[in-house]
Amino acid sequence: MILPIRAYGDPVLKKVAKDIEPGHPGLKELIADMFETMYAASGVGLAAPQIGQSIRLFIVDTHAGAGSDDPDAEKVPEDADEEPRLKKAFINPYIVEEEGEEWGFEEGCLSIPNIREEVKRQPKVVLQYQDENFKEYEEEFEGFAARVIQHEHDHLDGVLFIDHLSALRKRLLNGKLRDISQGRTDAKYKMRFPAAK
Repeated sequence: MILPIRAYGDPVLKKVAKDIEPGHPGLKELIADMFETMYAASGVGLAAPQIGQSIRLFIVDTHAGAGSDDPDAEKVPEDADEEPRLKKAFINPYIVEEEGEEWGFEEGCLSIPNIREEVKRQPKVVLQYQDENFKEYEEEFEGFAARVIQHEHDHLDGVLFIDHLSALRKRLLNGKLRDISQGRTDAKYKMRFPAAK
């Protein structure tokens, strides 16, 4: 089932998400719905707060947007499809370490349609997380996969990619952000707007 994506300004996007316990009701269906929602919106990642659930869960498919002709598709680096595909659900993820020299890339977000800005992130990340069966992992990711993980992990801490921008750059986006929160956007996927009249 395709779920509406919460737009910028929704309070759930600024909350710190809570851990999930084994036996969380409807978890497998929720993950399946999140993948369906992400693919329908041409995204490469989606965090539970973006569909209104303040829980520590995000999904990633680094090859989802590659080769898409959709102008709204999330931007993927040219060489991303040369990297191994990462398609996975991450439960209770926590970043243990980030390393390497920061690199800039133009990021977007399904909750903030039609805005892309350069964000600098480190190229390697070590993540502790659980899979759908609550088996525990500690794993290193790099390149585009690391960036997507950092972006989605930010969502679980109530941080949006625009929070990484300078105060001036963010101020220049204020009008566009206000429009998005009020539903004035041409996003081609299902959204829910906090301030729509």
